[in-house]
Amino acid sequence: KRQPLLYEILTDELQRWEIAPTYQKLLMGTKVNWIQDKVEGVNLKNRLVDLKSNISLDYDYLVLAAGRKTKFVNIPGLETHALTFRSIFDAERLQERLRILETLDKTIKIAVIGAGANGVELACKIYDRLSGNAEILLIDRSNVILKNFNYGIQKAASQAIHRRNIRSLFSANVEQITTNSIIVSQGERIMKHSIDLALWTAGTETIEWVDALNCQQNKFGQLLTRPTLQLIDYPEVLALGDIAEIRNSKTKIVPSTAQAAYQQASIGAKNLKAAMLGKSLQRFYYLHLGDMLTLGKKKAIVSSFGINLTGFVAGLLRRLIYIQRLPTMRHRLQVLKNLFKN
Repeated sequence: KRQPLLYEILTDELQRWEIAPTYQKLLMGTKVNWIQDKVEGVNLKNRLVDLKSNISLDYDYLVLAAGRKTKFVNIPGLETHALTFRSIFDAERLQERLRILETLDKTIKIAVIGAGANGVELACKIYDRLSGNAEILLIDRSNVILKNFNYGIQKAASQAIHRRNIRSLFSANVEQITTNSIIVSQGERIMKHSIDLALWTAGTETIEWVDALNCQQNKFGQLLTRPTLQLIDYPEVLALGDIAEIRNSKTKIVPSTAQAAYQQASIGAKNLKAAMLGKSLQRFYYLHLGDMLTLGKKKAIVSSFGINLTGFVAGLLRRLIYIQRLPTMRHRLQVLKNLFKN
């Protein structure tokens, strides 16, 4: 899953070690055996995980939390010319591209495709990173910004975009991307814009080996689970995050967000222990605590239980909340110390 603090890499508000510590560091002093490899497939019936190094690992219990991958649609030039933004590798690649563009004696023109959270946060951060020396075009097929968020979030994001003179094109389709241009249609109107950089933030899809699993899935390729996070057909396997369709009730699906995955991890760990001890497992209940978006350097919107907080204070609060969610107490304290030192 995309890390919420990746954007701060672009503006040098955070360093790589703060948001992406190595597994060696996180697991130091534990009994966890970490294997760096790539999953090629999972044989649920025989309880085997096949790795790229030709090793197969057997298991008594398995947790699947691999997330999803960026979905590319059939737009000419998309995969060749547009950058994605879901991983630390993506952030560092974009960081390097921005460094190169900053050496040019010109206004930098950037197209961000997708006006969901990823696209809006990226557009604001990049504008601030470039100190306003940018023309940013935000493109989306829908007719509204952040369509899955509440009005308070949408209003704050719209204001942040307006203050930065970021141009929005809604109800628009990208027809083609080249090295230095993007062609966009709005109804019968076709527009060609010159660009220096295109960013693709629209959509995810199932990883190949997950799609090949011999178990029940929905039409989006997500694994179907019991209320206890166990796969329906294989109770020894737990599935967490946006790899799975998880329901609060028969009709309400839990959103595929970092907040939901964080809550699932806690119940998943407890249920894993309960299963090994032969005890009853807990049902997962999702509690929506609110939403947070970064809206530029050191600024954000935090919306929780009807209260909206914006600006610098919201930016600091968002950062502190995400620091609290970092994996170990030692790492949290190191990041927190660095925050107040700077």
